[in-house]
Amino acid sequence: MQTSGGGGMGRFRVELDLANNGDLEMVRRGLMPPDQVRREKIEGLVDSGATKLVLPEAVVKRLGLPLGDPVKVRYADGRRARRREAEGVFVELLGRHGTFKAISEPRRETALVGVIVLEDLDLLVDGSQQRLVPRDPGGATFEIE
Repeated sequence: MQTSGGGGMGRFRVELDLANNGDLEMVRRGLMPPDQVRREKIEGLVDSGATKLVLPEAVVKRLGLPLGDPVKVRYADGRRARRREAEGVFVELLGRHGTFKAISEPRRETALVGVIVLEDLDLLVDGSQQRLVPRDPGGATFEIE
């Protein structure tokens, strides 16, 4: 993962590996060769003030991700809109991976990585160094009761 400044505490750029989780499941079942999995590397902006994963609509289409019902979104400038949610986005970041839903945004060129992804992958924002760090380098640790 490479990072670069993004203009403020808790906002910086990373590189994400994305794939269609449905394709990965087909490979696991022996129904698709691994080289046919739709994958893409994309630059993303980590924003500790954002909640969800947001992907450019063009990336959602290239990955062939199924779209769910429209959801309400609110932009930082106060505008509101309805966008479709893409399902089954496999995300790999710093050697950790998970499957998520993502807001499909027609006007984006990069991904937006919010706290849901960071918490699920057990990654912390080091704002002073503008980078992500694993809470435990030995692997994700989750608190349960």
